[in-house]
Amino acid sequence: MTSYADFYRQSIDQPDAFWASQAKLIDWHRPFDRVCNYDNPPFVSWFEGGQTSLCHNAVDRHLADRADQAALIAISSETGTEKTYTFKELLVEVQRMAASLKALGVAKGDRVLIYMPMIAEAAFAMLACARIGAIHCVVFGGFASGSLASRIDDATPKVIVSADAGSRGGKVVAYKPLLDEALRLSSHQPEAVLLADRKLAPMALVAGRDHLWTDLHEQHCDAQVPCEWLDSTAISYTIYTSGTTGKPKGVQRDTGGYAVALAASMKHIFDGRAGETYFSTSDIGWVVGHSYIVYGPLIAGMATIMYEGLPTQGMDGRPNGGIWWSLVEKYRVTAMFSAPTAVRVLKKQDPALLKKYDLSSLRALFLAGEPLDEPTARWISEGLNVPIIDNYWQTESGWPILTIANGVEKKPSKFGSPGVPMYGYNVKLLHESTGEELTRPGEKGVVVLEGPTPPGFMQTIWKGDDRFVETYWKTVPGRMVYSTFDWGIRDADGYYFILGRTDDVINVAGHRLGTREIEESISGHPQVAEVAVVGMADALKGQVAMAFVVLKDAALTQDSAASLRLEGEIMKRVDTDLGAVARPARVRFVTALPKTRSGKLLRRAIQAVCEGRDAGDLTTMDDPAALQQIRDRVATV
Repeated sequence: MTSYADFYRQSIDQPDAFWASQAKLIDWHRPFDRVCNYDNPPFVSWFEGGQTSLCHNAVDRHLADRADQAALIAISSETGTEKTYTFKELLVEVQRMAASLKALGVAKGDRVLIYMPMIAEAAFAMLACARIGAIHCVVFGGFASGSLASRIDDATPKVIVSADAGSRGGKVVAYKPLLDEALRLSSHQPEAVLLADRKLAPMALVAGRDHLWTDLHEQHCDAQVPCEWLDSTAISYTIYTSGTTGKPKGVQRDTGGYAVALAASMKHIFDGRAGETYFSTSDIGWVVGHSYIVYGPLIAGMATIMYEGLPTQGMDGRPNGGIWWSLVEKYRVTAMFSAPTAVRVLKKQDPALLKKYDLSSLRALFLAGEPLDEPTARWISEGLNVPIIDNYWQTESGWPILTIANGVEKKPSKFGSPGVPMYGYNVKLLHESTGEELTRPGEKGVVVLEGPTPPGFMQTIWKGDDRFVETYWKTVPGRMVYSTFDWGIRDADGYYFILGRTDDVINVAGHRLGTREIEESISGHPQVAEVAVVGMADALKGQVAMAFVVLKDAALTQDSAASLRLEGEIMKRVDTDLGAVARPARVRFVTALPKTRSGKLLRRAIQAVCEGRDAGDLTTMDDPAALQQIRDRVATV
């Protein structure tokens, strides 16, 4: 077996040979002439001269060997529905959607904005765009009208695909009124709106603009729409980075490089095999949903589960902390991808649920989206008895930057570390001020990538080449490198540990501290379930750390004596681990932390509340009451 060290080194030292080999994992309509064009740094073009199709590689090419195998498994615990589409049936649905889009005037190179809940039609729409060469732009379902309007103006879609409503925890979120208001606010107007009617909310149609999916579906029942073969460097989609302020920042991705990157990652990182089942609990509104709900598993010939609902909600709508494990058992899931926050939620459920279901098919649980704390990793590792593989990446990268490639060589995970650099990523740690490379174990620096970035990485910012260069490649003095804007350290074995955003650094009396370091220390306390640490402006010290903690025993939150005792214990722990300078000014106990619906902590919103500022766009917040708790606790400081 090839050692991972050799595999990685070839990808860095001989990228053309390495990626030409990986390119054999997909079908090409026309072979490429040049593997990597890096003549105009930092812009890179992969597989120039080649033509391929994401839709062909995800759907059509599997018909010869697995036409009747499950491809898309759409499950909603919100509506109690469950439907499996084989590859043959998926092709039929995608062609119907493609024909519908073409009937509405969509052609190769046009933009289609998708604003939908986690339903099968959303996947059909994405694949249909890829089939006809349109550029899709998926916006997270339920996003506020103002934010949606800014994305409509930036993407300038010919058609918008949406639905009457989504549902979250049994609460219906009407999408159509949000979309109508967004269109009222936006200067760009689409030629048509295509709507899936789930009968969850009343929907007023605008004559001449709005069309029901069922009507067009019936008109194109037997549609035969061939794949539009695209140049490898052609744009496949754009996606807006979460938490953007001001002008939206659309990450632009190619076609051929992305297809190769996903095919390679499914084999080398996720160890996915055709005929098996992959379950990512993300949302198609995020990059994980693009790469590892829709495209990646299907390219690998796997069935992919598309899930709408909470991790603690059964198919009957009642609480059920074992719903995900029941799906692993039912569909014999071999690889599962979720977020640390979701695991922390499950950690509060009855531990017997992990033993109730037959999880023997599961080979690994992958986690990403935010740093994985050691107590959570250890709990789920002991509960599932399978490798827990953290991975670190970004919307911009499209696939993991740091993780463990067990498909190449089995290596152990280290709690608290996402792993080692993945093939193709020339990862460095640089001093933020001097640009000097840091090579000794334990030295803290900015995590950067040296170009050329690998296939699947963003090409540029949509309609913003200059912004792409200025934002990502010119932040480290004297170096043309891509900045992840994250602090990191590397241990003697080459494993990286992410310490938090460079722009989330707390500067306490001249001492620069990553919030992640303090959170790791606090999360080690046996009573702590979750923690968020932010910097708060202080007239004397510049900033002080504020910690907000969710306890395993919620009753202790209301016990003032216990809270005071625990606050002292936590401060002492930070003192011991990191020194007095890192000790939080206060530790406040809450019953929940504000998060997005995909499970990311809203640290910047917490910080804004602490400093009395506007918390910004909170339309993706899962529980608004959580932020109000923060306000209430801050008011008592």
